[in-house]
Amino acid sequence: MSEFTGTVLIIDDEKNLAETYAEALERVGCECIVATNGDDGLEEINKQKIDLVLTDLVMHPVDGMDVLRAARKTSPETEVIVITGHGTVKNAVQAMQQGAFNYLLKPIDIEELRAISKEALEKVRLKHDNIELRRQLDARFSYEGIIGNNARVVKIVDTLKHIAPTNATVLIYGESGTGKELVARAIHTNSPRKHHPFVALNCAALSEGILESELFGHEKGSFTGADSMRKGRFEYANHGTLFLDEVGDLPASTQVKLLRVIEQREILRVGSNASIKVDVRLVAATNRNLEEMVDERKFRQDLYFRLKVVTVTLPPLRERREDIPLLIDAFVQEFAKTHSRKISRMTPKARDILLHQDWPGNVRQLKNCIESMVVVSTDDVLDVDDLPYDLAPVSPAPPAPLAAGITIEEAERRLIAGTLESTKGNRAEASRLLGIGERTLYRKIKEYSLE
Repeated sequence: MSEFTGTVLIIDDEKNLAETYAEALERVGCECIVATNGDDGLEEINKQKIDLVLTDLVMHPVDGMDVLRAARKTSPETEVIVITGHGTVKNAVQAMQQGAFNYLLKPIDIEELRAISKEALEKVRLKHDNIELRRQLDARFSYEGIIGNNARVVKIVDTLKHIAPTNATVLIYGESGTGKELVARAIHTNSPRKHHPFVALNCAALSEGILESELFGHEKGSFTGADSMRKGRFEYANHGTLFLDEVGDLPASTQVKLLRVIEQREILRVGSNASIKVDVRLVAATNRNLEEMVDERKFRQDLYFRLKVVTVTLPPLRERREDIPLLIDAFVQEFAKTHSRKISRMTPKARDILLHQDWPGNVRQLKNCIESMVVVSTDDVLDVDDLPYDLAPVSPAPPAPLAAGITIEEAERRLIAGTLESTKGNRAEASRLLGIGERTLYRKIKEYSLE
């Protein structure tokens, strides 16, 4: 028999038998540990990594069933073979029902021992290979929730891994819903500041006065309604990371104050003359073109250069369609767990519809769509009937009767226009219904001025 490897724990209160089994397996490449009672066997299982346990069923006070249960609990990858006599075959079958790999009858044939042990160790190796493959896939396709195999996404993840351990300021570009805050959190989580706060603020959601109070805090009585002193986001984020979303919407006066904080690393609360030192890593994001805004004098050039020490640009979902299946699987798993639903799969037809959407809301829109499907589904399979109404496939409206003498070109124009209207402008769905390629449809749209 060819050699095979693995760490084998042999438990038998008959020491001579245990050592005989060990010698037989060591001759074909195994590393064997011998224990002459169940207690010692359990200690070995808890102490080190064991690939295979070979245990006698009848022992006292800890028997083979106790060993099996302990092994399954402590190390699910470990396989167990039980040894029994003719009178206790029923117990061996029960052990297999509880997870044992196989059983051997006394007196044991050495070749049979080796053959069954080899099968068990090959199963263990396969488990380990699958775990390693999953680890590699996770490392390849996911980084702190950033999922994708698109070349641009892979490059972004590599960049994040390099910049996260530093204190560099980062500027993130991307359309709404592309995951700018997710990237900011990934930077924080993998930085030396990870044990300190991550604080986020949407600069577009607040008026100028409230925004400055949110950023820098205020003193009691500094303005109407300021009934008490309040710390700002910079103070809350001290020693941590402050994420400023939609930084392109900052008012001009706030831009000046933000620049001062970056340069001097201190803030002034609204209504105060006393500066407060802060140690904050700044990560900013925007869906606007700051370079154009600088040229148009709508954004300070000096602040722009302070923010863009490192720039990360996130692609929209329509430009990384190969990642949609990965995202679908991740979101189905996430929301099935969140909502306690047993979802086994999504049909190919439903996947195809999702794959050909334009996704103007990007990953956020896809995520909301999958959550909706998981929640409304009445069985364990997500199908077309679970799609949100605005994504469900539609049939084109029947063409209106054509007037006598109408040209073929006009008939085609009307058919395309009606299909686009019935699909609410979804070109991917319209091209499918018309039976033409998307490029052909786009060309026809331009040709007939239907944009």
